Amino acid sequence: MSTKSNSSPTTNRISTFVFMIVLAVMALSIVAFGLAVNAYLIGQEVVAIYLVIIGVVAMALSAYVLLQSRRTAVMMKTASSKMMTTIECRKCGFKNVKDFQRGDYVYKELEACQKCPEDKMIITAIFREVKEKEKTYNF
Repeated sequence: MSTKSNSSPTTNRISTFVFMIVLAVMALSIVAFGLAVNAYLIGQEVVAIYLVIIGVVAMALSAYVLLQSRRTAVMMKTASSKMMTTIECRKCGFKNVKDFQRGDYVYKELEACQKCPEDKMIITAIFREVKEKEKTYNF
């Protein structure tokens, strides 16, 4: 019996949409810094200060969003769980649990029962094996 994993691989990436927005905000903050230098050179110091503040805030927020979305992607990474199939004999009630195989579906007839060979076993349930998380106590 093969124990091939049927789950999709987990990714450790942030959304392309979020990444593009972060890059756009960073580009706009660089433009704000350039405009601040230009405003300072033509003698508008107050405008230059505001543009520098806008550039710093925009750069800080985009860096924060980038780091938070990266951290969220790492936290969402979950361990893959196994798919299991329950097979049961209709006549004697004998139950068995096996690894899910491609092509399994509920009420599919399988091989003959181990206890009463005159009747076939059927799939009665397909489920994902859930692993309990260990509880941590903070005092």
